Amino acid sequence: MSIGHALLGLLESGPRHGYDLKRSYDDRFGHDRPLHYGQVYATLARLLKNGLVEVEGVAPGGGPDRKRYAITDTGIADVEHWLAQPEKPDLYLQSTLYTKIVLALLTGRPAVDLLDAQRAEHLRLMRELTRRKAGGDLADQLVCDHALFHLEADLRFLELAAARLDQLAAKVRS
Repeated sequence: MSIGHALLGLLESGPRHGYDLKRSYDDRFGHDRPLHYGQVYATLARLLKNGLVEVEGVAPGGGPDRKRYAITDTGIADVEHWLAQPEKPDLYLQSTLYTKIVLALLTGRPAVDLLDAQRAEHLRLMRELTRRKAGGDLADQLVCDHALFHLEADLRFLELAAARLDQLAAKVRS
């Protein structure tokens, strides 16, 4: 998953300090893997260097100055592009896909379009694996079967997520 894109998506709701971004990220996405502060600030420094965020203000604190970051128009376009791209199907798709769904809902983008694009990508790969399986030896057939079963499970998740979008949207916005 792209931590940079997740932070950018969170910044779309308004400027924040790095500490606030970390807390928001951890609350929404980091239950099993919370971010380290160094990871947040290193990511923000890279986003700043690439023109995706800007420092909106600086407030003195007990330690280093507290910078307030805001997403730029370029950053918004980058998030838009990232959300529109289906993820390469793999065993750990759900965490990244879940992040994309929540960020789409938080930023007012159509999460159903994201799910449709992901479904199409899964079906494309399933067709490719089915063709490969038909011409392969027994070992290749087993590898393809393994991948196909995982893709089928992902498709079930996509259908369930689509069915629960309204509920998720209500929870995310509260």
